[in-house]
Amino acid sequence: MSVATHGRLRWTRWAPVLSILVLALSWGRDPGTVAVVAIALVLVGAVLAAVHHAEVVAHRVGEPFGSLVLAVAVTVIEVALIVTLMVSGDKDTSTLARDTVFAALMLSINGIVGLSLLIGALKHHLAEFNAEGTGSALATVITLASLTLVLPRFTTSEQGAEFSSSQLAFAAVASAALYAMFVFTQTVRHRDFFLPVDTGRGPVDADRDGHADPPPAREAWTSLALLTVSLVAVVGLAKVESPAIEDGVATVGFPHAFVGVVIALLVLLPESIAAGRAAARDNVQVSLNLGYGSAMASIGLTIPTIAVASIWLDGPLTLGLEPMQMVLLLVSVVVSVLTVVPGRAKPLQGGVHLVLLAAFVFLTIKP
Repeated sequence: MSVATHGRLRWTRWAPVLSILVLALSWGRDPGTVAVVAIALVLVGAVLAAVHHAEVVAHRVGEPFGSLVLAVAVTVIEVALIVTLMVSGDKDTSTLARDTVFAALMLSINGIVGLSLLIGALKHHLAEFNAEGTGSALATVITLASLTLVLPRFTTSEQGAEFSSSQLAFAAVASAALYAMFVFTQTVRHRDFFLPVDTGRGPVDADRDGHADPPPAREAWTSLALLTVSLVAVVGLAKVESPAIEDGVATVGFPHAFVGVVIALLVLLPESIAAGRAAARDNVQVSLNLGYGSAMASIGLTIPTIAVASIWLDGPLTLGLEPMQMVLLLVSVVVSVLTVVPGRAKPLQGGVHLVLLAAFVFLTIKP
């Protein structure tokens, strides 16, 4: 094991313990500016550590359950941040779930995918992937987004962009069912469609799954314990930080919807790093699996959980996108389809996706 790898592993081991200690010291207090910044850094560390340990556990248990571990862990973090802000936020949080899920969607299908294609194509001339498997993932993402984020704007049972209770229940069940069907397709029925493409430019690992060999059982059990500690710390630290997140967004003059972008950035940071590294290794298929898988989990798991949580939460739950957001989603869908169909991409495609992401962030700040 290299010195760098050893140091990284040690860092991910002590970060969860540190985050729990910081949570114990800060719980029930009103931290100052310096303390808020320090807690935010610890929170980011806890998120990164949680995802790392989820990946270790995933490698150990194998498919089909292994692929669920990271998605479930990330979704727990996302839901915890959303619910915490909805409960403790002083401002109107009726659109927080929508803004966060949409931000995660745009960051995934334009940010992670665009960055991966750009890195892969620049380094290897073309970014090559399996169009059939990636197309299935994209189709599932489009269906989930349309069902949960577009249709509420056009239903008439409730005023505004809200689902009625029965409509929300249907959307939640349908989202969970779609996600489950895709996971079965990806990990059991047609697993080969989602494996890295052998481009002939370098070695492909023996099992062609794009991952390291499974860790020992002892390491997996240790990671499971540290994953649990990390998730508890993330939930607690999110509650401590929630007033500062909203105050910070308000102080710089950004709309409240930008809070959703901050949450999505925090949640998707580890996937973005992992996807970029995979693309640099000429495993763009792994990068796209992470990108579209993150988008799928953000909708297919978060919306059902929020639907259940809404039973105990006061106030409306606005899920329907605004007209400008729907235009950005439509353009992103069209561009994504044109990107996926050929099965390979030039740097231009990556740049187009990143420009769409920049447009989303800019128009969130200046609607």
